Amino acid sequence: MTDAPFRPFDTHIDETAALSVLRAATAGAEDGELFLERRRSESIVLDDGRIRNASYDASEGFGLRAVKGEVAGYAHATEISESAMKRAAETTLLAVGDGGGTMASPPRGTNQKLYGDQDPMADAVFSVKIDLLRELDAYARALDPRVVQVSATINAGLQEIEILRPEGLRFSDVRPMARMNVSVIVEQNGRREQGGTGGGGRFGLARLMDRDHWQPMLHEALRIALVNLEAVPAPAGVMDVVLGPGWPGILLHEAIGHGLEGDFNRKKTSAFAGLLGKRIAAPGVSVLDDGTIPDRRGSISVDDEGTASQKNLLIDDGILVAYMQDRQNARLMGVAPTGNGRRESFAHIPIPRMTNTYMLGGKDDPADILASLKDGIYAVGFGGGQVDITNGKFVFSCTEAYRVRNGVVGEAVKGATLIGDGATSLKQIRAIGNDMALDPGIGSCGKAGQWVPVGVGQPTLLIGGLTVGGSKA
Repeated sequence: MTDAPFRPFDTHIDETAALSVLRAATAGAEDGELFLERRRSESIVLDDGRIRNASYDASEGFGLRAVKGEVAGYAHATEISESAMKRAAETTLLAVGDGGGTMASPPRGTNQKLYGDQDPMADAVFSVKIDLLRELDAYARALDPRVVQVSATINAGLQEIEILRPEGLRFSDVRPMARMNVSVIVEQNGRREQGGTGGGGRFGLARLMDRDHWQPMLHEALRIALVNLEAVPAPAGVMDVVLGPGWPGILLHEAIGHGLEGDFNRKKTSAFAGLLGKRIAAPGVSVLDDGTIPDRRGSISVDDEGTASQKNLLIDDGILVAYMQDRQNARLMGVAPTGNGRRESFAHIPIPRMTNTYMLGGKDDPADILASLKDGIYAVGFGGGQVDITNGKFVFSCTEAYRVRNGVVGEAVKGATLIGDGATSLKQIRAIGNDMALDPGIGSCGKAGQWVPVGVGQPTLLIGGLTVGGSKA
């Protein structure tokens, strides 16, 4: 596969022929498009002093969709040709049935460009990347004699898309992505603990390969590991919890964000269905989904239907004001698309998905918030979690957390899980810090079998009455 720019209408199929097939496939439909994509990516993993994996992947193909009402016909192929598209059209026509639909207005064009179109993989040759990973390993081991294992990963990729609409409009986007993850394992007196961190975004790999970037990352990974080395079993019970800024916004993303996606609310399977205009959160709580932040991991210049990415206010001072929408669900709900129609690849149908979801900062000093916590947990880092969209109930594990008594941050605790439900937790927010921060660029979100990159963020928050699961009561 060539590294030349992706130009499918110059190299694979005549645009006039493709448009003819698309129009035939969407005749009598209410919406539809031809989505073409080329994706290239590489991943290099160092583990315990050795290169454990080095891979390069490349794929290209198209997806053809016709939409009528709640039904969508979708077919895809890795062969970009007129004959393959004609075969796909036979499938999409099944969704149109007897036709009779009126084609929805197309997305408006946009010239916004939120990131460069450089290929992150081209920032360094393979041997330089290998040498960097070995340098990371040596540097981490020299930081502390208790370091017994180091892992580091470099990921980079470039996604190029073209969208052709039945009206003849074309939309394109070139989406770079780079990411670096590091983790260390420390051992002392027979006990081993781990700490890790990472970061990235829609920019070149060179930014991550700079020592000023990766050396602080390794110091942070070591700090977390050493904190966990001294951690004691977490308490259990109902207590107040302070969440740190930045990455802890993943709890907001899962427990609340998914419940504000249009499809769940149209189908009334979300805990927030039918609550537009109602108070669903404490005063001062404002939540946005913003795909327009330059260079961010979750940002997209246009979504995968051609709608320009937007900055969408979802909760305004505690009042639910909007849901995130793709074109199909927006049309069925009688509202405008919000630029949240996303898909993992050409092999997937677009559905409403988050981009960068975060809570705005408040007026409270984070130090004062901690000082007000009489007996509870200060949760700084999070790992995996599970959420039930229908009722918003969540369970999240903490990777870094501390016991707080009478406003004093005490010993680190391990094994802590936070249990609650999004609707209740929103109303139990008692303090909002003035330190809103976004995550370092590590988020990926799964829904309906599809994974897309996302961002999260929040300020320091005090939430009352969460259930903390631990090993001692």
